[in-house]
Amino acid sequence: MRRPSSHRGFTMLEVLVALMIVATALIASMRAVGSLTANSDGLRANMMATWSAENRLVQMRLSKVFPPVGKQTYECPQGDLQLMCDEEVIASPNPRFRRVEVSVYEAAHPERRIIKLVQLVLNS
Repeated sequence: MRRPSSHRGFTMLEVLVALMIVATALIASMRAVGSLTANSDGLRANMMATWSAENRLVQMRLSKVFPPVGKQTYECPQGDLQLMCDEEVIASPNPRFRRVEVSVYEAAHPERRIIKLVQLVLNS
C-alpha cells in the first residue's frame, strides 16, 4: 500500500507575492541609487565652483594689488566643468578696505548661482 504523497513547493499565489516584494525592493533601491548619483553631481559642481572662487581670491591676495572698484565676468573652468565667475569689488566705509565678492555659475545655467565667496582686501 502506498501512502498519498504530500505536495511540496509553493503555490502560484505565493510565488507572485514573493515576486512583487522583490520587485518593490529593486525599484526602491534603483531610486536610491539615482538620487545618490544626482546628489553626487551637485556636490562635485559645488566643490569645483568653490575651488574657482578660492583660486581668484588667493590670486588677488598674493598679487598685493589693491583692486579697483567695479564688476567683471570671466570664464573659470575647473576640470571638465565650464564655469563663469562674476567678480564685484565694492568700496567699503573704510577707504583702506575693499569688499570682493566672487559668484560662480555653471556656464550652461547662468541663472543659477552655485556659490558666492566674500573677502575683504586691505590696501597695504
